[in-house]
Amino acid sequence: MTGSRSLSSGLRALRPAAFGVDPSGERMQRIRRSPNYADGVFRNPEGAPRPDGAMREFAKSYFRKEERVQRAPAGVVPVHATTLADLAAPPASGLRLTWMGHSSVLAEIDGHRVLFDPVWGERCSPFAFAGPKRLHPVPVPLAALGPVDVVVISHDHYDHLDLPTIKALADTDTLFAVPLGVGAHLEHWGVPADRLRELDWHETTKVGGISLTATPARHFCGRGLRNTQHTLWASWVVAGDEHRIYHSGDTGYFTGFKDIGTEYGPFDATMIQIGAYSDFWPDIHMTPEEGMRAHLDLQGDRPTGVMMPIHWATFNLAAHPWAEPGEGTVAAAHAAGARVALPRPGEPFEPTAESVPSEPWWRGVALVPKGGWPAVEKTATGETAVADAAGADKAVAEEGVADEAVADEGVVGKAVRDTPRDKATDAGDPESVPTG
Repeated sequence: MTGSRSLSSGLRALRPAAFGVDPSGERMQRIRRSPNYADGVFRNPEGAPRPDGAMREFAKSYFRKEERVQRAPAGVVPVHATTLADLAAPPASGLRLTWMGHSSVLAEIDGHRVLFDPVWGERCSPFAFAGPKRLHPVPVPLAALGPVDVVVISHDHYDHLDLPTIKALADTDTLFAVPLGVGAHLEHWGVPADRLRELDWHETTKVGGISLTATPARHFCGRGLRNTQHTLWASWVVAGDEHRIYHSGDTGYFTGFKDIGTEYGPFDATMIQIGAYSDFWPDIHMTPEEGMRAHLDLQGDRPTGVMMPIHWATFNLAAHPWAEPGEGTVAAAHAAGARVALPRPGEPFEPTAESVPSEPWWRGVALVPKGGWPAVEKTATGETAVADAAGADKAVAEEGVADEAVADEGVVGKAVRDTPRDKATDAGDPESVPTG
C-alpha cells in the first residue's frame, strides 16, 4: 500500500502544471449539489456530456495534404495597428468590444472592463513545444492592456483557459468569474480564492456596477489525460446600467438560447462561436448558420443587436477551410437580415454606433475558392452584405470539407495518433495534443 501511494505521488509530481487539478473538498461538495450534475458528471442540455464520432474516419480526412493547405491563411493575417491608441479614450456610447482573436474579447461596458477567455499564449496546448500555434500576433501585449475589472472564463479547454495568461493576470487585482469547478485550476496556478467568483448556471455575481451571469451551454470540459467531467462549461451574460452583452463560449446549438434571450436579453451585442464545427460532433460546436440562429434566438422580438463571430481565424483547430467561418457568417447574416460585425483582430468598435466593421478582411490573405469570392454590396449603414446568398453558399461549399477537428480539446485522440501522416506540413497546420 505504501508503495502504491509513493507511485501515485510520483505520477502527480510529473503531471504538467497546465493540466490543472480536479476539484476537491468543499468545491466538490458544491458540485455534487448542482442540479446540472448527475451520475458523477455535469450534464448538457439536450445532449450527452462528451462528443462522439467516427474518429478514425475523421482522422483520415483531417491529415490529407490537399485539405491541410486550405486550413491556414495564405498570407499574413492583418492585425489592427493602433489598438492601444484607440482604447485610450472611453467609448462614446458606453460600450466597446475589441476582439483579440479566437474567443478573447475585451468588453468595455458602462465604465467597466471585462476580459473574456484571454489566451495570450503562442500555443493552445499544455506544452510549449507542441499543439496548435497562433496564426497572428496578439494585437496588444497583456501587460499593456491596462486594468481589467473581471476576467470571465467560459470553460477549461486550452484555447479558452491559458496557463501563462492566467499566471500573468494572477499578479494583478482583477477578479475572475468562472463556471463551477474551474476555480480549482486557477487556485492551483496562484489566483487567491477571494478573487474567484465560481458560478453554476443561472447564478449571478456583481462586480462594481455590472452583473455577470453564467448561462447554459452545450459542450464539455477537461484538460488532463483523465477527464473527470467535474468542471462546468458556460455562456455568459454581462449587464450594466445601460447595456447588455452575451458571450457564447463554446457550444452546440440548442433551444435554450431562446430561454436565455427571454430571461436576460435582448442584447446590444452577442459574441458567438462559429468555428471548429464538424459533422462528427454537431452537438458541441456551431456552424455559422447555427450561430446566427442562436443570435436571433437570444434577441427575441428585438433583433437589433450586433452579432460578432468568435472562435475562428487565430488557431488552426479544424478541418474546414480557414476562411469558411467568416464567409458563412456573412452569408447567414444577409439571409437573416441581421447586423454582423467583422473586425480585424484588435480592431475596437462600438456595437450601438451607426456602422460597425464589415469588410471581409480575410479575403486578402485566404486562398481564393474556385469561382472566386461571392459579390458583396454595401447597405445604407456602410455594412457589407453578400449580394447572392446562394452564390455564397456555393463558394463556401467549393472551398473545402465540412468535417472539422478541435485538436486542442483532445477530440482527435488516439485515432489521430495512430493515423499515418505526410511528413510535409504547412505553416499553421494543427498539431494534435491528447488531452482526454
